[in-house]
Amino acid sequence: MAHAYTPGLKVIPKTLVQKTRRLPLKGEVTVKKGQHVKAEEVVATTDLPGNVVPVNLANMLNIEASEIMEILIKKEGDRIEKGDIIAETPGIFGLFKTKAHSPASGTLEAISGVTGQAIIREAPIPVSVQAYINGTVADIIPDEGIEVSAVSAFIQGIFGIGGERRGEVSVITPDTNTTVTEQMITPECKGKILVCGSFLTYEAYKRASALGAVGIVSGGFNYGDIKRIVGYDIGVAITGHEETPTTLIITEGFGEVHMAHQTFDLLKQHEGKTASINGATQIRAGVIRPEIIIPLENEKQVEEKKAELFGMEPGTEIRVIRAPYFGMLGEVSELPHELQRLESGSLARVAKVKLYDTGKEVLLPRANLEMIENK
Repeated sequence: MAHAYTPGLKVIPKTLVQKTRRLPLKGEVTVKKGQHVKAEEVVATTDLPGNVVPVNLANMLNIEASEIMEILIKKEGDRIEKGDIIAETPGIFGLFKTKAHSPASGTLEAISGVTGQAIIREAPIPVSVQAYINGTVADIIPDEGIEVSAVSAFIQGIFGIGGERRGEVSVITPDTNTTVTEQMITPECKGKILVCGSFLTYEAYKRASALGAVGIVSGGFNYGDIKRIVGYDIGVAITGHEETPTTLIITEGFGEVHMAHQTFDLLKQHEGKTASINGATQIRAGVIRPEIIIPLENEKQVEEKKAELFGMEPGTEIRVIRAPYFGMLGEVSELPHELQRLESGSLARVAKVKLYDTGKEVLLPRANLEMIENK
């Protein structure tokens, strides 16, 4: 039987999720291996070097750079507050002294008798990393972070914006056919992750964000409205760092498309539970998918399976990830052996796919398809 390996989009009711939580530079890990951690718990901390503030003492005092070292009030390594005197000229008969005041608080890191410059290093910037999901510390990365694992329901979307958020899952549509409008968003959405079974309007997103929703998971959304939210065109670079208080995850594609029934049903099954979400997306090499993780607190560990290369075969559920059928769901009905000539004139391996929405069969390049993994 013919089959082909294709990256999969995961919609899995129960699996062992493992996440790496790492500091941007070495610091201190504050938990131990085997310890149970909460999503909001700090697991590692460090300090980023403070900002550097240059001060031209020679210019401020109107003297030669070589004279600086003789008139210093503060020395290298001294703690200094904003407004403190760094250096002071002797003046004339003790009068008419000129003073150089510090423009910032910090540490006097360096003074040069060649350039007449002083360098003030502001206070270190504390940085911490949270666990992100409720789980168990599976491993420690010395001085850097941890691996946290949890048996969870795990869902990937096709595109997202906004970073890591946590909140209670709240399904606001009765099915996968109802468009979510502004009127459907109520003050009860504050702190929630809203599940929209179908298309989400821009106005509904803005109202939900204004009312304090931490995340929205929707079947479809207009691509043009992404720019209206973030203020610029989203390219092929990684998303997830946008300054938006509400993370948006699109599970199917752009436009008026419905959420896959198995995705909607799985989210509805866990309504009221706390989920962790992340809209970070990278479509090109090193694919990163937006994700919804719902830890199953009372579930036993699932058996870890070795990674296997498996692929499409007749009957495999897929999602189309390129135009003109972007976001549509379907089922592989045939995998022809022969290369097929595309409209562009190039030859490629294709799959015959029956699209669920239209019921028609189309030939599509296998590279334009993504499996839906649900086991």
